[in-house]
Amino acid sequence: MQETADPAQARTRILDAAAALFAEHGFDGTSTARIARTAEVPKGLLFYYFATKPDILTALIDERLGAHTLDPAPLTVAGDPLQTLVNVADGVRRDHEGSDVLREIIWHESHTRPEVRSALTRYRHALHDTITRALTASLPAPVNGDAVRAAAFAWAATITARPLEASDTIARLHASDTLRAIARLLVAGIQAPVRA
Repeated sequence: MQETADPAQARTRILDAAAALFAEHGFDGTSTARIARTAEVPKGLLFYYFATKPDILTALIDERLGAHTLDPAPLTVAGDPLQTLVNVADGVRRDHEGSDVLREIIWHESHTRPEVRSALTRYRHALHDTITRALTASLPAPVNGDAVRAAAFAWAATITARPLEASDTIARLHASDTLRAIARLLVAGIQAPVRA
């Protein structure tokens, strides 16, 4: 086992090991002993940082998915909601780079693990809030709040979509020109006059 003098490094190694093992063997197929062994830390240290195995999974999602760290201010372009939406998409993509393993865990475990569903719900709320705030600040004139919230939901769903089959459909969806086209539709819908 490695020397665990730096507590932050030990905790990071535990999370790294858990992410790799959960992705390969699933949550239920990974023991805390295996996580500690892979992280090269004493099992007691694992439980010092995380009281339960679900706490490890929750920490992975909360700390490494990153919507709470996405600040809407630098993404917002005053008077240009289309570019603002594209900036948010780019920010989310940057945050998700290198998190293929985490997305795989979420995909597999969200149907059976309540802590994953809860963490994913927190992520979606934070992302929706970021999009809503950035979009509202970018609009040249006030618009219907319901329309902005609906556009934020649609944009969040678009930029976080995961393929249901082995195809390049999502790759095409996330292509720059396709995202811009969708953003144009959303902005046009937000700015359209509301009919009674």
